[in-house]
Amino acid sequence: MLRRKLIVLVKGYPRLSETFIAQELQGLEKAGIELAIVSLRRPTDQTNHAVHDEIQANVTYLPEYIHQFPLRTLRGLIASLKMPGFKKAAQLFLKDFRRDMSRNRVRRFAQAAVLAKEWPENARWLHAHFIHTPSSVAYYASIIRGVPWTVSAHAKDIWTSPDWELAEKLKLARWAVTCTRFGHRHLQSLAPDASTVHLSYHGLNLSRFPVYDRPESNRYGQAPDEPVVIVSVGRAVEKKGFDILLDALAMLPAELHWHFVHIGGGEQLPALKALACKLQIDDRITWLGAVDQREVLANYRKADVFALACRITSDGDRDGLPNVLLEAASQGLACISTNISGIPEFFDNGNGLLVEPDRADLLTAAIKQAIESPKLRYKLGHAAQAKVRAEFDYHNSIEQLVGLFENEWQSDN
Repeated sequence: MLRRKLIVLVKGYPRLSETFIAQELQGLEKAGIELAIVSLRRPTDQTNHAVHDEIQANVTYLPEYIHQFPLRTLRGLIASLKMPGFKKAAQLFLKDFRRDMSRNRVRRFAQAAVLAKEWPENARWLHAHFIHTPSSVAYYASIIRGVPWTVSAHAKDIWTSPDWELAEKLKLARWAVTCTRFGHRHLQSLAPDASTVHLSYHGLNLSRFPVYDRPESNRYGQAPDEPVVIVSVGRAVEKKGFDILLDALAMLPAELHWHFVHIGGGEQLPALKALACKLQIDDRITWLGAVDQREVLANYRKADVFALACRITSDGDRDGLPNVLLEAASQGLACISTNISGIPEFFDNGNGLLVEPDRADLLTAAIKQAIESPKLRYKLGHAAQAKVRAEFDYHNSIEQLVGLFENEWQSDN
């Protein structure tokens, strides 16, 4: 089987909130593909997941802010000037800049020039994760170097990018993959050739989330010393809807006994803690912050319900199918979420409770129903776990991705 060295361009690496990227990188390495990871940003998380330590590829960090690395940027631009594709890339950049006169646009082209100069040895293919910033750097660099490129599109990157830019990138990329039918349909509608856009769910590395034979709980919110435990995992950002979730919890009947556990960091965490105090539910909440995957798994197993109130923000940002929902489902947890994006693609047959986004009243009703009915929780969790293990094993997506790369490499040989 023909192998080539693959550059994977990411926005930041490693990131606790992007385990789906890490498990894909590891899967590609296990499939025998040599990787070089190039990141636009240095890590900000204080810890890693175990999977990050198992990835063998070297990581190169491009200058995040070009004014902080003027000599490195200048050397990249001078070297790129001598490459045959620089003129075409510069023309494309100027065309894009007229529609997006931003510092970010300039930075992307400068980062592409640095990447073109510091190109990892023997690399002959470039793959970008996310179709916004990383793919802008990727397609300028690919033109400068004269190498093919491809892209994985996810959620925010699709819905916060203008259609003209998505269409331009889909025209220049060899192919694209995306992780929900919802996003797939949108990208296909913009691509010159819809067949170049592929649907590939991330799935889970189920060896990290082994089967949990969850017993049927007898907790139903009536005993003060046996509260129903509700867990949620996600960064404290607007699209996750944690403010709505707190509002919903505050509206539960006073006689119900529950405890909420939040896992994750994020810039809105102080505001959420303040809101919990205002709602007078702070004594029922544990804020664990960002933790590794092993602790996340342990909390799934101790909980009775998983809740995530995803929403669409004013700028179009939204989740696709959050991996944390699949993780929770893999442990037999009853899941409550909203019916946006790709979430109904998994919870489609009596295996979860979905409500309209930004409706705290509906979310309260769903949580109350789950708290008061252990049998319902068991039924939902059991059905969700079965679906994860039958249809969302990440080996399927890795096999599909490797096949896409192999087909291209063989045709280029």
